[in-house]
Amino acid sequence: MGGVPKNFAQDTVVAAEALGAEIPMHKYAVQITVADVRDGALSGSTLKEASSWGKVSTALEQMVYGECTTLIPLIIGYGYHKGAWKKRKATNYVKFLQDLDAKSAKKAAKK
Repeated sequence: MGGVPKNFAQDTVVAAEALGAEIPMHKYAVQITVADVRDGALSGSTLKEASSWGKVSTALEQMVYGECTTLIPLIIGYGYHKGAWKKRKATNYVKFLQDLDAKSAKKAAKK
């Protein structure tokens, strides 16, 4: 990913610190891209450059130069077959949004 999504993910650490929270840098990052930094591409910084700002640790950094429609299915397939998702607690997003809407309605009614 590049541009705004990549910068948003990287800037969460910097923004949290600016608000006074102590947040550790991202421990692991994978960037999948067909762009090459040699010609000024990548819509901004590489992960190695982000490490100089304290956003990403270089210990586990991995740049993958490849097309995402071939790489994403491989990554998702690996995650699925590894089975780690079976241990995750189920999330009911509909209930979450309904509760959030109810809180907003109560807050608006108080005004």
